[in-house]
Amino acid sequence: MNTAAWSPVSLAVLCAGVGYGRPTRLLADWVAEAVCRSLAVGGARAEVEVLELHRLAADLAQHSTHDRVSLDLREAIAAVVAADGLVVATPVLAASPSEVLDLFFAVLGDGVLSGMPVLLALNSGSRRRPPDLAQVLRRRLASVHADPVLTVVVADPADWPATAHSDAARLRACIDQAAAELAVAMRSHRQ
Repeated sequence: MNTAAWSPVSLAVLCAGVGYGRPTRLLADWVAEAVCRSLAVGGARAEVEVLELHRLAADLAQHSTHDRVSLDLREAIAAVVAADGLVVATPVLAASPSEVLDLFFAVLGDGVLSGMPVLLALNSGSRRRPPDLAQVLRRRLASVHADPVLTVVVADPADWPATAHSDAARLRACIDQAAAELAVAMRSHRQ
């Protein structure tokens, strides 16, 4: 019997949005739920830790100016390092992800995320998406040696109305595809 399939796996969710109930946090929650469902299909139970990076903004600024690591920041880093997989959810403004996300990656340092399976979830403030946005984030993840899954989830303002129109269905299908890819990568990473 493969006991690894039944032991819990750890999923860390970095949310660089402005808080619970906001579109980026909702996107992060939808993605995390989909990853948990995909892992459950394979017999794994996921333990999820959501890290709201906006709550660490002052700690990150303190680190960048004085090289001090607060207890909260140390705990967030430990949660990411211990994870079997990572979801990175960020709002996108002016074709760039959240600055707090860049600061957090800088704190992690080189090699900490080496081989870590990562799912990118972008909350775009506009229906017009710069074509290279996913590549910008992939390069940032490559710089910390992470291993992003192929499908990038991109939500735009049309995806947020409560009605179940075609754009919402498109987003859900994209989330399910990316979640399945991350679940497979997490299982492989764990072996």
